[in-house]
Amino acid sequence: MSFFELPPPPPELPEHTFERQPWWGAPTNELGVSTGLRLVLARTDDIAIALIDAIAFSAGVEFTLAVLRRLPATEIDPFDHAFGMFIPGRKAAEELPRDLLRFGVQFADGRKATTTGGPAMLVESDPPASPLLSPGGGGGGGARWDQSFWLWPLPTPGPVAFVVEWPSEGIELTRHELDAAPILDASRGSEALWPEPPDAGGWSSSEQLAQ
Repeated sequence: MSFFELPPPPPELPEHTFERQPWWGAPTNELGVSTGLRLVLARTDDIAIALIDAIAFSAGVEFTLAVLRRLPATEIDPFDHAFGMFIPGRKAAEELPRDLLRFGVQFADGRKATTTGGPAMLVESDPPASPLLSPGGGGGGGARWDQSFWLWPLPTPGPVAFVVEWPSEGIELTRHELDAAPILDASRGSEALWPEPPDAGGWSSSEQLAQ
């Protein structure tokens, strides 16, 4: 079985506003603590994918995925599938597109979160059983693209794996493991500056991604 799989179709949601959930993004009342993690995940003669600027919070980790090219490209945006998240219905397919940059994280207990798993914002309430990756801000062009992600929750103690694959660019399934201890240690230092209101970062179901 492939590490990256097609997600189920997104659910139909009623028209109302949802309170912010911790798996949607980093806490708005914390600054986070730098982990010092900078890791080249994959590299060819012409392209490199790296994880940089990993910041630990009390509930998860925020980091940036950087794609660098030796020569500028004008036609390929690595995050053009809804910023790297493959969403059923957005593009009709029976398998993942070859030009989709796939990225995922796997915890020591075997649970994983991937950019092919569907958007975390569609998980309305109750803590999900599996970890989730949520895209944040990003941009670029030509020789470099950057995209931030929020990983919820914090990894379990032990090895944490970062996995990438990009078939159209000649990057086969590549896995890097490291000890989760530095991430967990940094998360303990992320201080809440004030209580976070429950509606901080909430959203309306009318804003859900078009299918």
